[in-house]
Amino acid sequence: MTSVSASDGRAVSPPAKVIQPAWVRVVHWINAVAMIIMIMSGWQIYNASPLFDFTFSRSITLGGWLAGGLLWHFAAMWLLMVNGLVYLVLGLATGRFRRKLLPITSSGVAADTRAALSGKLSHADLSRYNQVQKLLYAIVIVAGIVVVLSGLSIWKPVQFQWLTAVFGGYDFARYVHFACMALIVAFLVVHVALALLVPKSLRAMVTGR
Repeated sequence: MTSVSASDGRAVSPPAKVIQPAWVRVVHWINAVAMIIMIMSGWQIYNASPLFDFTFSRSITLGGWLAGGLLWHFAAMWLLMVNGLVYLVLGLATGRFRRKLLPITSSGVAADTRAALSGKLSHADLSRYNQVQKLLYAIVIVAGIVVVLSGLSIWKPVQFQWLTAVFGGYDFARYVHFACMALIVAFLVVHVALALLVPKSLRAMVTGR
């Protein structure tokens, strides 16, 4: 970091570069809380009518029973929808999505994947996303939109029958909803793991620098 001189001749370091603006940090942490509540309560709801030959342990579910899970799920749903809408609007209006997520190329993703697997992927400049990060963030944004829409089609299949039809009917919409949830959970696991491996990225999401 290059220092500058104060009027009395002392060397003064310039202010640290803002990596994560305040609005990004606020919506990030609100989204994290809402998403965890949605996932855990969703697992409770799933257990009442499983799609597959397994259920989730009660230790990682929220609500205690079906009605309790539904209450938590619907409460967090509104928080997630409003917060997600704010994130999308500000991300587009400020140009953050364009700057951070574009361009994404297959060759770039392949090269950064190889670098990551060999431990050579640089994390020196946190203000710039590598191609793998860009792809993962783009996927999780799309998955987040689809999980909300499929959730609405499951919640109100009569009122939103046109939306339910888009997902191939109520039963298939449940599979779409589950698949998007699984993608989001996988993203969260990778996201948290990388935050622990690169602690300064977590610090930036707290302090902005």
